[in-house]
Amino acid sequence: MLNKDRFENARLNVLNFASDVLAGISKFDPSIPSTLASKDCVNRIYRDIRFSKDKTPYKSNFGIGFSPNGKKFNGPGYYLHIHPEESFIGGGCWMPEADLLKAIRQEIDYNGTDFRNIIEKSSFLNYYGGLDTEYKLKTCPKGYEIDHPELEFLKLKSFTFTHALNQKELSSPNAAEQVIEGFSKLYPFIGFLRNAIS
Repeated sequence: MLNKDRFENARLNVLNFASDVLAGISKFDPSIPSTLASKDCVNRIYRDIRFSKDKTPYKSNFGIGFSPNGKKFNGPGYYLHIHPEESFIGGGCWMPEADLLKAIRQEIDYNGTDFRNIIEKSSFLNYYGGLDTEYKLKTCPKGYEIDHPELEFLKLKSFTFTHALNQKELSSPNAAEQVIEGFSKLYPFIGFLRNAIS
């Protein structure tokens, strides 16, 4: 790697930043241990190129996953994406496996009002907007009626929210506090998903 020293310096900054964010998350989300090491949250720089036409060996971003097991989570969690041109925070449950997806849909089916009360709260909407809809069925999911009041949510195959961050925000002295505040807004949504799959 031609820029190994630059990368190591950047990675050290990211690890320290992740430690600060971890400490903040653990204060409002008791499932995130304050003893979790930041190195267990930061993704590797190497890309998986086995099945990709793009054989570029390295990522151009830092990805940081916060969950009870750091970056290794199959279920709800928080995520921070740092890139020179596109950075964001977000979280939820990205492309859950079939049994988890079924459980989340069932929870929305049973408790649609609670779900809406979380994601349609004005302070939440102002910050995150609507659910990400990149992965969504075109038809009604099996087992549900076409006139179901929560049909548009039930069609989703991922349940995530994202909020863009600009370079000024990420380089400010209170950047960690801003990220922590963003994640704290997401906590009730994460809690709903956890209840669904527990």
